[in-house]
Amino acid sequence: MKVISMPVYGLLLLTPIMIAVGQVLFKLTSARLTAESGTPFYSVALNPLFLLALAIYGSATLLWIYVLKVVPLSYAYSFMALTFVLVPLMAAFFLKEPLTVKYAIGACLIIAGLFVVQS
Repeated sequence: MKVISMPVYGLLLLTPIMIAVGQVLFKLTSARLTAESGTPFYSVALNPLFLLALAIYGSATLLWIYVLKVVPLSYAYSFMALTFVLVPLMAAFFLKEPLTVKYAIGACLIIAGLFVVQS
C-alpha cells in the first residue's frame, strides 16, 4: 500500500468524528420529540437539529467516498471503529449519560486494535 498523506489521515479521523456528532444530534432530536407529547413523528423532518445531523452525516459520507478513492477499504474501515469510542464520550459530555469502567476498557481495546491494524 502506498504511503497515506497527513491530510488523508485527517479525513480518516474526521469522518468518524462527524458521524459521532450526527449521532448525538439524532439523540437530541429524539429527546425533543419525546418531550413534546402528541407531536407527529413526521415533524422531525423540519427539526433544525435533525437537519443539521443530516447535513453532517451527508458531508461525512462525501468525505468518506473521497477517502476510499485513495485508501483501501480494508485499511480505512478500521477508523470507523472510533465511532464506538467517540459516541459514548460525546453522549457523556453533551447528554450527561454515564460512562462505565467496562466502556473505558472497551474503548482502550478498540484504540489498541486500531493501532495494531494500522501498523
